Amino acid sequence: MTAVQVPRARVALSTASVYPENCATAFDLAQRLGYDGVEVMVWTDPVSQEAGALMALSNLHAMPIVSIHAPTLLLTQRVWGPEAWPKVDNSIELATAVGADTVVLHPPFRWQKEYARAFVDGVAQREHDSGITLAVENMFPWRARTRSVEAYLPHWDPVDQPYDHVTLDLSHTATAGSDAMAMAAALGPRLAHLHLADGLGSPRDEHLVPGRGSQPCAQMLETLAVQEFSGSVVVEVSTRRVSGEQREVDLAEALAFARLHLASAAVP
Repeated sequence: MTAVQVPRARVALSTASVYPENCATAFDLAQRLGYDGVEVMVWTDPVSQEAGALMALSNLHAMPIVSIHAPTLLLTQRVWGPEAWPKVDNSIELATAVGADTVVLHPPFRWQKEYARAFVDGVAQREHDSGITLAVENMFPWRARTRSVEAYLPHWDPVDQPYDHVTLDLSHTATAGSDAMAMAAALGPRLAHLHLADGLGSPRDEHLVPGRGSQPCAQMLETLAVQEFSGSVVVEVSTRRVSGEQREVDLAEALAFARLHLASAAVP
């Protein structure tokens, strides 16, 4: 006799998954499709930067905000000013205000040398002071034809870095050519947050719907179920080239994939 084991992990929708639509669209879709919550990517949409507006959406749709993604992407370099630490600090303040327990952030770019020198200690100190989990995301080398550029400091791979908490992104493992399962095993309990997406190994970060690429998305979820993972599984896929109707289909498919494989690990 076996029983299906379902972990306490929440399956949330990233607002980045509805781009170029806005935060309001993400909360509406998350509610209608049956997600457990929302991760807010802080970007140029003013609502994504304002706690009161986000809480209004959260309350309207009965959708908790599980995490805040700091504007540390290349495309959000001017959000909350050009300096890096204020972006992180504002993200922590926003997370606290909306009841999120995690801030996702990228490692510094190579040209942010002063920020990079203080990054590891600065993240640890802010985690200690705020009580918010700062989960540093795995990235990838930038590739163009035969060239590869190490664009992040201390490194794009967080496994050997002394971060207490890490976000594992399965589109980024595809772009980097990383072994996602080996990374998860090496991270152990430091794996606090999962960005569920897929990829085919293109130099371009693809963020495909899980199951449409080469990454071990199903195996990863089943392994996390066995381990009783209690963090968040956040669907972060690209729908910017599809219609509104197809976007809804893609996000429903991604949620169904997550639910199926988080519940498929049978234990004695």
